[in-house]
Order: sequence, then C-alpha cells, then structure tokens
Amino acid sequence: MEFSGWLGFLSASIFLAFVPGPDNIFVLLQSATNGFRSGFFVILGLCTGLVFQTLCATLGLAAVVAASTWLFGAICVLGALYLLYIAWGAWHAPIVAEPSARVSSLAPQAAWRRGTLMNITNPKVQIFFLAFFPQFLFEGAGAAPVWVQMLIMGITFIAATLLVFTLIAFFAGALSLRLKKPMWQRVLNKGSAVIFVLLAISALYQIVSHQTGA
Repeated sequence: MEFSGWLGFLSASIFLAFVPGPDNIFVLLQSATNGFRSGFFVILGLCTGLVFQTLCATLGLAAVVAASTWLFGAICVLGALYLLYIAWGAWHAPIVAEPSARVSSLAPQAAWRRGTLMNITNPKVQIFFLAFFPQFLFEGAGAAPVWVQMLIMGITFIAATLLVFTLIAFFAGALSLRLKKPMWQRVLNKGSAVIFVLLAISALYQIVSHQTGA
C-alpha cells in the first residue's frame, strides 16, 4: 500500500467517522447521559468490535456472512434485541434528585460490553469493510499481500474512529455536566430510549434491504 494511498484512506476514514451513524450516535447519547468516562469505555468497546470486524474481513469471514441470508439476518436480529434491551434500560433509568449526586450510572465493564456488542452485531460493518477497503488496495509491483494491506487499513480505521469518537464523547460529556436537573435527565433518558428503538428497527430493516440487494 503506497503512502499516498494510505493518506487517502486515513482522510476518508476520519470523514466517515464524523458522518452520523449508529455508532457515533450511540457514543453521543452515552456520553451525554453518563459522562465522558462511560462514553470513552463505549468507544473502547466499539474499537474492540472493529478489531473483530477487521479480522473477519482479513480472513474472508465477512464475505461468508454477506453471502448467507440466514446468518446475516440472525446477527441483525441479535443486534436489534440488544438495542431494545438498552432502550428499556434507558426508559426506566432512575432520576437523581440532587444534581451534586449525579454520577455515571454505567460501570466501565458494562460500557465496554455495550460498545463491543453494538459493533459485532452489526453485519453492515463487515459488508462496509468489504466494499470500502478494496478501493485502496495497491496491486502494483512490490505490493504487500492483500491480507497485510487489509490489516493495515483496519488498524488505521480503528485509530481514526478512536480519535473522532473520543472528541464526540468529550464534548457530549462536557454537555452532560450542564444537564443535571431531573427534567433534563428525563428528557435524555426517554429520548435515548426512543433513538435506540429506532436503531433497532433500522437493524431489522437491514435484513430486508440485504435480501433485496438494496
């Protein structure tokens, strides 16, 4: 992979990390609700999922998922069920009466687990890797093996995601300090629940779009 091609891939990865999607919306909501610390552990979980997705793409497992309608659908259903579980928890989240007592209600392990499951139960990420990475493969003389280039791009994509999502979590976490009143807690909790339900519906819609080739 040529250096100029790698720079182009890095730039595209940073741009795509800023584009609104399930993952960065997830980070935004968790950080705004529970603070930067929880948001950052969610990011670490998402990046852990990206490590898994990179290995799948490198080893060719992503192509198997893309080609199997039932496997793709099963992963989408699992992802949707998990999002609905999170939505239920957000809707019933307790309200802290004293602003000074508001602390992160999400343990680091739970935040990391949420991020990891959120990513690995989204088969669209695997298909995105299959569609996006090959555009930057170098096939000239002296080119590294495809799997090496895929691995380099995966690491680059993870680093770009970590950087951009950390910025999102930082600013959303700073905003959460201003949203300590019970009224705003209710708005965040109920709003988060609604968004997670919509993301679950989107995950289920992926099954239809995949079957129709959309």
